[in-house]
Amino acid sequence: MKKPYRIKKNEEFGKIIALKQTMKSPSFFMHYNKRAEEHCRVGISVTKKLGNAVERNRIKRQVRAMLDEVLDFENFPYDLIFIVRKSYKERSFSRNKNDLETLLKKAII
Repeated sequence: MKKPYRIKKNEEFGKIIALKQTMKSPSFFMHYNKRAEEHCRVGISVTKKLGNAVERNRIKRQVRAMLDEVLDFENFPYDLIFIVRKSYKERSFSRNKNDLETLLKKAII
């Protein structure tokens, strides 16, 4: 995922989360809002309960890889925040990817 497609600032995270437009799956909790720029942006948050910094960064890299395969950043109508849930570690990569795809399809509808 390219850097312009990422949400990094705490202020931007707060704005999207405050609107309380959410969806959830067994592996993810997704906040979304109409996009503010000409392309979609994504933020990923992993709680410390899922492991140390190395483990959390590995999970973020996996989620970014899933998003690169599934999401069309130029045409998707929302900015997204993904909060990774505890059950993420218990499920396989493919099941987590399917959860992500389902959430994105529901958001469009």
